[in-house]
Amino acid sequence: MGRRGESLSFWLNMTVISYPIPAYQNLPIEPQFYKPSQFFIEDITRGKTTVVTTTADNNYVIGQLIRLLIPPSNGIRQLNQRQAYVIGLPAADQVTLDIDSRDMDAFTTSTARTQPQIVAIGDINTGAINTGRTNNTTYIYGSFQNISPL
Repeated sequence: MGRRGESLSFWLNMTVISYPIPAYQNLPIEPQFYKPSQFFIEDITRGKTTVVTTTADNNYVIGQLIRLLIPPSNGIRQLNQRQAYVIGLPAADQVTLDIDSRDMDAFTTSTARTQPQIVAIGDINTGAINTGRTNNTTYIYGSFQNISPL
């Protein structure tokens, strides 16, 4: 007998966890295994809402919180470090943001080393947030979901 009321079979069937985790089992984080990702910006269309066109098809969803990173060489500096929500997905490589950009500078393409980017904000906060006695199926779209094949 172990502690009061516990049988010997309880202690024999316990899984032993050893720490620290060996380096070969603690694999590095691979950015391609997480979605949504960071994407390079090809164009920004100004208006009552702002449409951002990426160089590749993106994997954002409506309600996703993002941040824009715009270097000085690309103009429209008013959008640098600006946070916004995705409110539309007009094409596979476009997102519509809830930013009124009518009075901002124009976006320009550049061959500078640092390219403009759109990145997701947040942490692992996906899934249902059902509270109370009812199942209201409200979901939070997190910014990073592990889609690793490993």
